[in-house]
Amino acid sequence: MSTPDSSRETPAPAEPAAEDKKLVTLARSTRARTRAAEGAAVRDADGRTYAAATVDLPSLQVSALGVCVAMAVASGATGLEAAVVLTDADAVTPGDLDALRDLAGSGVPVHRGDAKGALHGTATT
Repeated sequence: MSTPDSSRETPAPAEPAAEDKKLVTLARSTRARTRAAEGAAVRDADGRTYAAATVDLPSLQVSALGVCVAMAVASGATGLEAAVVLTDADAVTPGDLDALRDLAGSGVPVHRGDAKGALHGTATT
């Protein structure tokens, strides 16, 4: 369960690390290719990356970050180092932060940005 402090967002870094720029690029291209509401990407503890878009079917709805976490789990990832979510929303949902925390534990940065890939804030699990 998330704590009140875990969903508090801080300003995004002026210049994200190179590894996080790759996540932005992956999330942006996935969102654009699928024309989805959100695009997300995560990096696991072994350096592998997973990118996904929102799934919005009549019988299945999963956020882009939720799909990324599921992909990482299905691939045998034992932890995550960072995440990026490109969305029109003002914040990453508490449920998405909870799912990330279930796999990665606390202290994982989750950068939130817009469709163009400009980062606006960072939450921490």
